[in-house]
Formats: sequence, C-alpha cells, structure tokens
Amino acid sequence: MATERHGALAPLGVLGGTFDPIHTGHLRLAEEAREALGLGGVRLIPAGRPPHRGEPGSTADDRLAMARLAATGNAAFAVDDGEVRAQHKSYTVLTLERLRAELGPQQPLVLILGADAFEGLPTWHRWTELFALAHIAVANRPGYAPHGRRWPATLSPELDLACRDRRTADSAALRATPGGHVIPFDMTPLAISASLIRDLVRNGHSPRYLLPESVLDYIAAHHLYRK
Repeated sequence: MATERHGALAPLGVLGGTFDPIHTGHLRLAEEAREALGLGGVRLIPAGRPPHRGEPGSTADDRLAMARLAATGNAAFAVDDGEVRAQHKSYTVLTLERLRAELGPQQPLVLILGADAFEGLPTWHRWTELFALAHIAVANRPGYAPHGRRWPATLSPELDLACRDRRTADSAALRATPGGHVIPFDMTPLAISASLIRDLVRNGHSPRYLLPESVLDYIAAHHLYRK
C-alpha cells in the first residue's frame, strides 16, 4: 500500500500495458507521474490477454518477467501479476475493482494514461465506471499546453462531458479523495515504442539504450522477437 503523507494515504499509481517489451518510455512515464503527482508508488501491471490488440509477440509470463527485471532497483515500483494470472481478458475496470477490494475504499488510486489512450477511453470496457474507482492522470504529449490550461481538441463529446467537472491541475486533490479527478502532467517526449524494439530485434539491429540492459539480456537469452 502507498505510504501515508501528512496523515493521508499517498496516492498509488497504476500503469498497465502489454509491455511487449517494457521499455524506457514506460519507465519514464511511471517515474515522471510519480514525481509530478506525489505518488507513493506505482504498480506496473502487464496485460495477460489484452483486449484491444492482436496476440503479443511474447508470452504473458515473458512479459511479466521482463517487467520485474525492469522494475528492479526502483523501490517505488512494484509489478502486479494479477492480469497475467487472471482467466479473463485484461480489462482495466476489472483490475481497478480488484485493487480497490485489496487496498480498501479510502486508498487513492491514480490510473496513468498517455494522451492517445485517454482519448480512446470511450472504447474501453465499462469506461464510465473508471472514474468511481480511480483518478486518471494524463501524460501531455509534445505540443500540448502544460498544467492543463488547454485540453486536446480531439476529445470526443462524450469524453469531454464525462471529464468536465473532474478536471484539476492540483495534485493535492488526488490525496483528498480515493478517485474521480482527471489531471494532466507533463512528460519528457521519448520516441520509443515496443513495436520499434521488436522490429529492430527481428531485423538483426540493436535496441540497446531503448530499454533496460536486463530486459535486453532476457530478450537475447529467450530468443524473443526473432523472425
């Protein structure tokens, strides 16, 4: 559980993803969200059966192992195997319900999303229920105005309406309630993607420095992403 700060529970960040493989962009997203929003920690949650994409290039157990290697050395990061072990598809609403049951009704949870994922929220399973389960933190992509002064013009009307009374630029608000706010934060732009890494490996090129050395060694040792 997140540690207490000033008599209140520090918010716990939740960062899910296919992590196929996990890379520096994922880790910087978690770290910058932790620092910008005053999170007590971040749970990295590899998807077992991602519902919005095809079959991953590596097994769920491999992706879980790589996430654990990547998190080593950062005491603020913990890897959660709940989605990998679940028998159902990896829907975020189910994960947040599980965490809420595990951590209790008062623990602030903060779902960390990139701007693209946030804009696609209305396509997610039971998406309107996410706000009751957690706060949502949105990483600004390059070109967005900082600190929430301007929101993406591409928000759908239904998402814009759902967020209208939830927006805040004050990270202290995340400690005051268990969920319900939507807050932007600025992130260092990194042009790294898992698909780029897989393509590099598949074509015999080095992805070194795009992901942790331990993950790179795991990919080599287990012959992942080869032709």
